[in-house]
Amino acid sequence: MNYTITKYSYLHDDAKRIRAEVFLNEQKFSVEFDDTDNIATHLVLYIDKNPAAVCRYFFNNEKNCYMIGRVAVDQKYRGQNLGSEIMKEAEKLIIGEGGSKIALSAQCRVRKFYENLGYYPANGENVYLDEYCPHILLEKNLK
Repeated sequence: MNYTITKYSYLHDDAKRIRAEVFLNEQKFSVEFDDTDNIATHLVLYIDKNPAAVCRYFFNNEKNCYMIGRVAVDQKYRGQNLGSEIMKEAEKLIIGEGGSKIALSAQCRVRKFYENLGYYPANGENVYLDEYCPHILLEKNLK
């Protein structure tokens, strides 16, 4: 499959649309956009110029590592490994920026997706709620 991934230093409208559809409309979260969007790097994966998947990453001073978040694939493009592809691109870019560790807050229902990419629980099996949805902190060492 031919795709391109574009890196933005701001929350591009294509990323905003996919995130709104997935997290607000499908999953019924009430808070999706936040101040982190202003400091994050945003990736959009395009298939034939159509936005298909997104994620963002940023350096978290408190955790002293990079964080990946807001990983979402447009419904009509699911099942094509696009989530894995955009995650791998984010990891490459983070390595390029000197990053050696990534953490992410994963919805428990998609934990296996991240574990298949090499992520593991950061604080044991400590599950917490984010807008009533169970999450777990996962991390991955890049070096």
